[in-house]
Amino acid sequence: MNNKFVKIGLFAAFGAIAGFAYYYFIGCNSGHCLISSNPYISTTYGFAAGILMGWPSKKTSNEESPKQ
Repeated sequence: MNNKFVKIGLFAAFGAIAGFAYYYFIGCNSGHCLISSNPYISTTYGFAAGILMGWPSKKTSNEESPKQ
């Protein structure tokens, strides 16, 4: 399996766990908070944030560019 997909999966799993932990420990008792009042929404937001953080960035070339 490609290392890129493993990295994205690990970041997504960590993000989902962090999103649920945010709901569980911080949360919103009144129910008026959009993200932190529902465990499904906070877990989904954490999952999406984990995918974005784990997504590989553009690779830069290690070759030196010619001087002008």
